[in-house]
Amino acid sequence: MTPIPTLPDDPAAFPQEEASFALDGPAGKLETIASPAAPADARRGVALICHPNPVQGGTMHNKVVTMLERSLRESGLDTVRFNFRGTGASEGRYDEGNGESEDLAAVVAWARRVRPGDALWLAGFSFGSYVTIRNAVRLRADALVSIAPPAGRFALQTVQVPTCPWLIVQGEADEVVEPQDVFDWIAGLPVAPEVVRMPETSHFFHRRLMDLRGAVKHAVQPWLPPPRAG
Repeated sequence: MTPIPTLPDDPAAFPQEEASFALDGPAGKLETIASPAAPADARRGVALICHPNPVQGGTMHNKVVTMLERSLRESGLDTVRFNFRGTGASEGRYDEGNGESEDLAAVVAWARRVRPGDALWLAGFSFGSYVTIRNAVRLRADALVSIAPPAGRFALQTVQVPTCPWLIVQGEADEVVEPQDVFDWIAGLPVAPEVVRMPETSHFFHRRLMDLRGAVKHAVQPWLPPPRAG
């Protein structure tokens, strides 16, 4: 595997090729990877992708996270992944979604600085979807992608409901998040998101990752911002 080039901390521009660097977060440095879309496909948007619970081993290198990143980048969005506080090379300690919300806000601030005027998308898997959902309104997300949101495990019922375009993908054989808890929570939302239910699909999408890629790319197509070039 080709090593990812490393940039100085807090780069002043979005990298022209995939690169890793550290951003200043509220609890210390945040390990970050940014990946530009192919020039021929590039849209005026950037997607920030959040990983599952680090207490259970979640990182930005999780296979669902990397497939979600690939799906959005292939759709033409620049992408940013980062490790929450206390994960990988990121400094700080796990904070049950509270401090992680501020980590996300710090990365959003950087993305808005280097891509001013671009649409901002938030995406996450499991715990990462909880963090993005609870901050979508506050951070003025233009679209939201939630994979296996942990209804029943975190207090999603008390979160301010996003009104931006919103995709939820849930496996019907999820062994970590109770699927019926997710579907019951969705049924009570005042604004209905787009929902993709995947039969015979586990929490980590074993043998279904390419199906996930196709579902995400198909669903977000109508929401994509205009082309970057021209």
